[in-house]
Amino acid sequence: MKKTALPIRFGLVISAVLIAYFLILALFHKHINPVFSFFNAVITAFGIFETVRLSKLENPEAFSYGEGFKTGIITGFVATLVFTVFFLFYATEFNTDFLPELLATIKGGFDADAGMISFVVFVMGLATTVIATLVAMQYFKNSKNISQNK
Repeated sequence: MKKTALPIRFGLVISAVLIAYFLILALFHKHINPVFSFFNAVITAFGIFETVRLSKLENPEAFSYGEGFKTGIITGFVATLVFTVFFLFYATEFNTDFLPELLATIKGGFDADAGMISFVVFVMGLATTVIATLVAMQYFKNSKNISQNK
């Protein structure tokens, strides 16, 4: 449990920041523009980076590529899952006009429902998680070439 406490805690913080960012965009009616969702990747990547960094600082001798990768994946999964549940709740219960406005903004002629859009949000979050974790681990992995990298 101790090994997963840090990623779960940071995953919840990341999801809170993502939700706050979404609600701030909603205040200015910018949440229907998909371009603003690219900043979600920045928020998620920063949170994963910090989680892996703290994980390495807590126990540098036991830190491995696998442990860091697992930490990043768990962090991103928790954040993605919580944000997706919030997104689904927001789109179906709180603001029922949101999805038609979002689909009209995209102008793709899509006939998608809340489940499909939520699935896309979830998959995008997982993709961001994997990429951000791989990038962070390139920075934090223990190198066999340079002995000072500890």
